Amino acid sequence: MPFCPDPAAFSLLCTLAATPYAGEGTLELHLERTFAKSSDSQDETPIFISARQIEGKGGNIEATGDAELRKRGQAISADRMLYLRDSKEVFADGAVRIEQDNNLMRGPHLELDLVSNTGDMERPEFYLGDNHARGTADNLHMAGRQNYTLRNVSYTTCPEGRDDWLLKTRELEIDRNSQIGTARDTRVEFMGVPFLYTPWMDFALNSQRKSGFLGPVFGSTVQGGNEVTLPYYWNIAPDRDATLAPRVMLKRGLLLNNEFRYLEPSYAGEAHYDVLPGDRLANRTRTRMALTHSQNLGYGLGGSLNLNRVSDDAYFRDLADAVSSTSQTNLVREGVLTYGGGWWNAAARAQSFQTLQDPAAPVAVPYRRMPQISLGAQRALARANLTFNGELVDFRHPTSINGQRLVLHPGASYPLIADPAYYVTPRLGLHVTRYALGANNPGGLPDAARTVPIFSVDSGVIFERDRRLLGQDFVQTLEPRAYYVRIPHRDQNQLPNFDAALADFSFAQMFTENRFFGSDRIGDANQMTLALTSRLLDQGSGAERFRVAVGQRFSAKTPQVNLVAPAGDIPNKSDILFAASGRITSAWSLDSSLQYNPNQSHSEKFGVSARYLPESGKVLNLGYRFTRNSIRQMDLSAQWPLSGRWHGVARWNYSIQDSRLLESLTGLEYNEKCWTIRLVAQRFATATQQVSTGFFVQLELNDLVMVGADPLSLLRQSVPGYTKLNETSRDGQAQGLR
Repeated sequence: MPFCPDPAAFSLLCTLAATPYAGEGTLELHLERTFAKSSDSQDETPIFISARQIEGKGGNIEATGDAELRKRGQAISADRMLYLRDSKEVFADGAVRIEQDNNLMRGPHLELDLVSNTGDMERPEFYLGDNHARGTADNLHMAGRQNYTLRNVSYTTCPEGRDDWLLKTRELEIDRNSQIGTARDTRVEFMGVPFLYTPWMDFALNSQRKSGFLGPVFGSTVQGGNEVTLPYYWNIAPDRDATLAPRVMLKRGLLLNNEFRYLEPSYAGEAHYDVLPGDRLANRTRTRMALTHSQNLGYGLGGSLNLNRVSDDAYFRDLADAVSSTSQTNLVREGVLTYGGGWWNAAARAQSFQTLQDPAAPVAVPYRRMPQISLGAQRALARANLTFNGELVDFRHPTSINGQRLVLHPGASYPLIADPAYYVTPRLGLHVTRYALGANNPGGLPDAARTVPIFSVDSGVIFERDRRLLGQDFVQTLEPRAYYVRIPHRDQNQLPNFDAALADFSFAQMFTENRFFGSDRIGDANQMTLALTSRLLDQGSGAERFRVAVGQRFSAKTPQVNLVAPAGDIPNKSDILFAASGRITSAWSLDSSLQYNPNQSHSEKFGVSARYLPESGKVLNLGYRFTRNSIRQMDLSAQWPLSGRWHGVARWNYSIQDSRLLESLTGLEYNEKCWTIRLVAQRFATATQQVSTGFFVQLELNDLVMVGADPLSLLRQSVPGYTKLNETSRDGQAQGLR
């Protein structure tokens, strides 16, 4: 029997009513408007009360039996409720529930001021929708809708009925404005066992950044022994942060890792300074410094810095815990200034390197560029496309020949046919090089010059047809392509070699003019490349599902320009390249290539990788690489469910050529709805005759803390397609309280 009287009638009812309403239905009253003040506005909010029985006493309202009070963004229900009209206060008893702003609190008694939203609840059970957390407390004090203080609290993000971990604290403050929870006199229990105590801690209620100690990292390596790292994250400002991570290694000492990051509209960067004073094994201080910075200077100008330095050659081999770090050889140090002027651009660079030598496998020290100035331009004129690339470099080296090199390379291309299905594009260019040689020239090479004309023609056809395979509609293409290059021979034996190298033979290289990287060698050519590609395109989206290709290069004349004298006659027919890649099914994908030598009837290179990814948390990667006389490697990796909530992760990278294990990784993960534990062991080569073994044990309590050595970046790198198992929605966890 709901009704909604006007304010005058309701006022009369509240003043004179002596007989309550009681019936089988529910009575609903629309009260006069109350004013809820906020910091920036005055909000007029109507209030509704419904109950089995409502009685007015002196202007106040007493509601009994399924009583409910509703206003915008807030609902309160209880067995009994008293509303004080003048003070806008509510007193509720018996099975009290208050829902507001995606939060839910339950308790036996509530006192609440509806204007200021301040009040208290006894023995509450609470649910916080921001991070699906729940818990109990002795008392809840609300200081507005965004701030709560709880006393003697048990807090968890585990679902109802599963208190696998608990944060027990004397006082917990919830600030939903900053999305920070602050706990005092706190201990953390896992499976009923306390394992962490702190007099104070704070944590984010969502994924935002916040200052504070991160979970301690425990680990062990052969090089450093048992170790522990205690990182502190400092959220300096929305555009700046820092991480200070002291790492105590039992065998070596204290390594101080320091990182600072910044991000502004016109510039950004990252700085590192790590120091290990008095390494007890190496008997010296070890340091690492790194700075990356990029900046938009305006008016088309930009700049960047990339500076790196370590104290000794073995720094990463001794102290790094990942293969990607230990394999670093040349640490770049460079500064770059660029300008983009629309159709033209320019850059100036100063570049040098720190070369980290492995005594068992020394590497060549690269040249420094002090400086390098480059200019590029591209402009359309009528139907022609005009290009220009120029460069002036001063090459410096402590032991090899020094010198300056000037390169001018103008060119023009003109499409004779530019139909979507047909194209023929000739191109004519001129490569001009000048050398001025300097120090470390024991052979007395003179200054030199080289001018080489370059002519090429690129042409192709694209045929299409509709095709239905495995119940799906595709567009199949057939794409023959012909590419001709003519470059006359120039004797270059007396020219220095600062940066030239023979490019690997590949599909990309087959359709380039020069078979060398760099500008010190321009290969002579009178050759034709023929290739055929076929693709399957999804008829609906146009996405490529599968591709196969074959190609070969034919030379009318044996090339004479080489970096190293050939062991025998160079055949006029190149190796044949085959490639096949794409998604075979929704779960299987394939990427393969073959380089076959028809002159000697054997394979030069072969590589195949396959991935099986039927669903998140299940992935299997299979790979094999072969290069004649140098590489034969097997690479297997997987993440797979084992039993129940247990998952296994593994990688095995083995060099058949050297009978040597390059990297192995084995791990177990157990994933519950509110916590995950990871146990990972890794062994990898850090140098030719040196290996490192590391152990990672991590316990992650969802939305609270991670304790132990973090293997996540290692797992993502070692197992392509790896999924973090607890990155799933936990929306259903609120159902127990609701």
